[in-house]
Amino acid sequence: MELVADDIVAYVNRLEAEVNKLPQVECPVWHHFAPGLYARQMLIRAGTVLTGAVHKTEHLCIVSGDINVTTDDGVQRIRNLQLVIASKPGTKRAGYAHEDTIWTTVHATTETDLDKLVEELVEATSQQLLGGSENTQLLANRIEG
Repeated sequence: MELVADDIVAYVNRLEAEVNKLPQVECPVWHHFAPGLYARQMLIRAGTVLTGAVHKTEHLCIVSGDINVTTDDGVQRIRNLQLVIASKPGTKRAGYAHEDTIWTTVHATTETDLDKLVEELVEATSQQLLGGSENTQLLANRIEG
């Protein structure tokens, strides 16, 4: 089955709805800044299924590890190397990590405030992303005490 960009986003959204029902794992994130650049680095542990936010801007993704990921050309497996993927606005990805994988996005921006960066770069707020108080996965998995 060949998927086009709009189909990929719809597919990822359906997957995300199902994944949100499952117990969630933590994916540590690090932030790096250089003049005019912001890099967001995430550790994806082996066995993790994850989805990302819809991005508003074109940026680069650098991947190191072993992961299946949705791309503009369908699902691809990236193994034991660093690969740079150009990511267009409107992109939303899903992945499955076969081994621990580092995923880094690199964005052209002068902004350094993390809350403002989220709103500039993706169609979400920082509170809706992993770790935020309005995160869908967090809310779906909250244990009432």
